[in-house]
Amino acid sequence: MPVEPLSRTEIEARLAELPGWTLAGDRLTRAYRLDSHVAAAAMTVHIARVQDELDHHSDLTLGYNTVFLSVQTHSAGGAVTAKDFELARRVEDLASAHGAH
Repeated sequence: MPVEPLSRTEIEARLAELPGWTLAGDRLTRAYRLDSHVAAAAMTVHIARVQDELDHHSDLTLGYNTVFLSVQTHSAGGAVTAKDFELARRVEDLASAHGAH
């Protein structure tokens, strides 16, 4: 079943519920800072597992103690969809558990 792109109004309303997430062009983005490189690496592994579970793989980058995400739905022509927000909410839960800020 195809996933429909969200309107700008829908995206902005959903972003209001996810502090720290922003719309950059046609992607949702977020950076998380952790206490160490090992903590950041561990968080990326947990995010990768969630991505596999949802069958929704975003760009995920590991910095020294920072995890960067860039999310869009390729099957919707690179638009932002409800699927992106589902992933973002799940990552927020992980970030909380890992002490990310």
